[in-house]
Amino acid sequence: MRLSSFLAVFRPALPLILGLSLGCSLSLLMVSWTQETDEACGDELGNGRLVQSGHIRDGQDGDGNEDFQPRIVPYHKDPNKPHKKVLRTRYIHTELGIRERLLVGILSSRATLNTLGVAVNKTVAHHFHRTFFFTGLRSTKAPHGMAVVAHGDDRPVWLMYETIRHLHLHHGNEYDWFYLAQDDTYTQAERVMELVNHLSAGQDMYMGRAEEFIGGEERARYCHGGYGYLLSRSLLARLQPHLDSCRNDILSVRPDEWLGRCIIDYLGLSCVEKHQEMAYRYFELQKNVDPEREDSAQFKNAFTVHPVSEPALMYHLHKRYNQIELDWTYAQIQQLQNQISNISELTPEGKAGATWPIGINPPFRPKTRFEVINWEYFTEEHIYSCADSSPKCELRGADRADVSSVLETAVGRLNERYQPQLRFRKQRLLNGYRRFDPTRGMEYVLDLALEAFTQKGHSQVIAKRVSLLKPLSAVEIIPMPYVTEATRVQVILPVTAHDQDFVGNFLDMFVMNALDTHDNALLTFLFVYDPFDAQRVSQTDVFAGVKAMIGEVEKRYGDVKIPWISVKTEVPSQVKLMDIISKKHPVDTLFFLASVWTEVNADFLNRCRMNAISNWQVFFPIHFQEYSPALVYRDQQPSADSSFASEALRDGHFDRHVFEEACFYNADYMAARTKMAADILDNDELLESMDVYEIFVRYSGLHVFRAVEPALVQKYVHRECNPRFSEDIYHRCVLSNLEGLASRSHLAMALFEQEQANST
Repeated sequence: MRLSSFLAVFRPALPLILGLSLGCSLSLLMVSWTQETDEACGDELGNGRLVQSGHIRDGQDGDGNEDFQPRIVPYHKDPNKPHKKVLRTRYIHTELGIRERLLVGILSSRATLNTLGVAVNKTVAHHFHRTFFFTGLRSTKAPHGMAVVAHGDDRPVWLMYETIRHLHLHHGNEYDWFYLAQDDTYTQAERVMELVNHLSAGQDMYMGRAEEFIGGEERARYCHGGYGYLLSRSLLARLQPHLDSCRNDILSVRPDEWLGRCIIDYLGLSCVEKHQEMAYRYFELQKNVDPEREDSAQFKNAFTVHPVSEPALMYHLHKRYNQIELDWTYAQIQQLQNQISNISELTPEGKAGATWPIGINPPFRPKTRFEVINWEYFTEEHIYSCADSSPKCELRGADRADVSSVLETAVGRLNERYQPQLRFRKQRLLNGYRRFDPTRGMEYVLDLALEAFTQKGHSQVIAKRVSLLKPLSAVEIIPMPYVTEATRVQVILPVTAHDQDFVGNFLDMFVMNALDTHDNALLTFLFVYDPFDAQRVSQTDVFAGVKAMIGEVEKRYGDVKIPWISVKTEVPSQVKLMDIISKKHPVDTLFFLASVWTEVNADFLNRCRMNAISNWQVFFPIHFQEYSPALVYRDQQPSADSSFASEALRDGHFDRHVFEEACFYNADYMAARTKMAADILDNDELLESMDVYEIFVRYSGLHVFRAVEPALVQKYVHRECNPRFSEDIYHRCVLSNLEGLASRSHLAMALFEQEQANST
């Protein structure tokens, strides 16, 4: 099975929504019925949005009839013809003929590619599926992160000819529409995409700003290249056979005029500015015009702006149009909130049924006490809910920045509401509460000590409670590189003399879950000898028993070989061991670094394959550690019903202090070690103070995916903590042993029973 991996990310919406407690909770965006009007809440121009009239089209007018009846093609197998294997495509959209909507081509030059070309790439290119920059001659240093196609000739008409030919040859079957513009054109990407989404891909279309040919004697028009233009896929396909004739027969110094003449002469199509009541809007920018002061309807609704003489002007235009879009969005939100508020009066609950903030999901209502979402208490300096279960810890990093941002927003919104009658200045935060509600976002309740100033200069310190919400917006799907569950996993098992007693259980689980099921997984043992045992290996091998077990497995499965590697070291550093393993395997090997307490199973191996992505992501699972049976069950034995499928995760916890298990590709590890080489300079002490997790975090630049893994369950064991390791690694090992004993309730019960026994 071939799968595409996707990562779902929740992004907080831009605004913080604030409510003020004045006897009751009110929304700053809530209005009364009398404030509702019949006018649209957006600007009077529609902000460039595409609006079609409400009449119904019968499908007969326009350029073609798109109504059709499906035709069933029966399948008849000819017995006289040999059977041919059907090759399926890699992705289903290829087999179904589903194409991407729009490809963008920017016509640039060697002189402007690093200036205006970069400005176009930074402002709008990321809004489109793919953007190519076409030039005549490639510059000596191409900008990073831009798809540049050099045709080898700077003549403008030749550049246009090669660009049209390249688009049809390489992308004609992948996209429905092609948008071409010059690098001195600013494009409002969302509006162009919206226009394309309203156009039918099956018709010939040549759309842009219509210009008369030199002389102006005919009615035909060409599309001005400075304002961009759209070409449909069908038009490009019909034009392709005539490109050579156009190049030889049509004389013009302007590439856009040459293309327009070619389309008119051979296809009989003229440039149009309007099609089926949808218009291509543009704006001609005059010299020395400040975009911040431009407020005309044509400017606000434009899809493209031309000419843009320098990169700084491109960035100013981008800022201005983003502000226009943001204002329009806020106006739409306000209008929707007004409508919800008014309609709520007709519901059985009345206006009280519209929860604050209007338009956001209501707060989560727990059904039992175990579902109650806890509030975290914080001040400007400390938070009283810490990751390490401490009662109090200092606000740092993102948490401190979050609190500062929320306080600043709260005071700013209060001033927006009450100015000019009152002006507020924060003195201090009295109390702060926050919680994350997965149904709506991050909620805050703040008790603020504010100094209020009147217009006459009088001031007074008051205390007010405000409520804020950072709502969750829509789920964003981030495409991940292609991965497959057929990848071979190379399991690496380091074993020391202290750990060999647990190897038997590991080997039994591997045989049952990997060898018996024919899973695509291999196992390699890494025997770690200390110097004393290494000297006596010829007389007494401390790992002789383990090697005998490996031999038994190889006899049982004739086609299975389980190799081992012997290493001598005083400190079995994870990095030192991986350096040895890495050199003995190909760069495309997928490693699963395991421990002797790991119980390998097919579910986890598949997640290892899916979560470790070459040159993109490494995976460090958090295994589930069972508690000590002596403390959890005491004199009782666990019931037989506590099977792996039903209650495997009942008496234990996810051990976040252990980083021994990891899934990663050899190439990614080698790249990280190469970057690390300059820091260590054969410093063995530094190698001993680090583990593989820290190397990937500090030196790889990859996504380090750390997540709980319910399929990775370990029995209780008291680990030997090596004091030769770094203080951090040793401290994590000690904490893992302590927290892995039992839960607080189990420990409390054990202490209670012990005290009762001592008292009697």
